[in-house]
Amino acid sequence: MRQRAVRDQKRLDSGAVSSPKDLENLQREITSLAKRQGDLEDVVLEVMERRESAQERVAELTERVSSVQSKIDDATSRRDAAFESLDGETATVTKEREVIAGTIPADLLKLYDKLREQQGGVGAARLYQRRCEGCRLELNITEVNEVKAASPDTVLRCENCRRILVRTSESGL
Repeated sequence: MRQRAVRDQKRLDSGAVSSPKDLENLQREITSLAKRQGDLEDVVLEVMERRESAQERVAELTERVSSVQSKIDDATSRRDAAFESLDGETATVTKEREVIAGTIPADLLKLYDKLREQQGGVGAARLYQRRCEGCRLELNITEVNEVKAASPDTVLRCENCRRILVRTSESGL
């Protein structure tokens, strides 16, 4: 468009156009081209401003992404450390369980494993102050008397949840 305006201006200045009508048309075209060029320059400026704004937004979002990624990396490393710790605890507890399970009669261990599977992972519950801590229900007076009368090595079960009742010195019975 600029080249066309320069070419038309040279034609006008050279005097090659002699007809007044052609001169007028040429001047109108040069004016029109100048106006169009001004409009296009305004559009270019607006696009440049939007581009600059977009680049600032990209920089801001990139910074936020970096911050979030840093937090994710930190959380991931803490999670991995927690998994490592839990894996270590699991190995220790599993070994301890194997040692303790070796001291328990096979039929009692079989009953415990069966109950644990049925009761969502808890096959035995502590008896504390007349309450089974497995189902959280209080034993009635007859059941309490049976517990008191039973020998220490008798396997007792809760009448409500059927878990093995574990008596301790704090049972209060």
